[in-house]
Amino acid sequence: MSILDQLGSLLGNSEQGGLLQAANTLLNDNGGVAGLVEKFQNGGLGEIVSSWVGTGANLSITPEQIQSVLGNEQIAGLAEKLGIDPAVASQQIAEHLPTMIDKLTPNGQVEGDNLLAQGASLLGGLFNRG
Repeated sequence: MSILDQLGSLLGNSEQGGLLQAANTLLNDNGGVAGLVEKFQNGGLGEIVSSWVGTGANLSITPEQIQSVLGNEQIAGLAEKLGIDPAVASQQIAEHLPTMIDKLTPNGQVEGDNLLAQGASLLGGLFNRG
């Protein structure tokens, strides 16, 4: 099963397209998985994000913690793309980001940037089909 299939299977059919597009945007805007992980580490949430990358249980994150790390502007941009309120966007990111990072780091470590760029490109291509 591909990463896209794994991510898609985690989401309900009605949410899948919008959340995959938001995931692609989130990865692209933050330098892929490595950049996103670093951003959370620098935001004081290293233990939480390390649990997502590692092979054990994923620690949860609150919408407020998402907001503090990603910032108002990025959350507002994602919310606009999804057509939802920024508070709802923060909640959905908090709900799905741990699993997304977990699935994108199946060996318990962040892989090289080329693989991540390919995955982001595949996510982007998913939405350019006619």
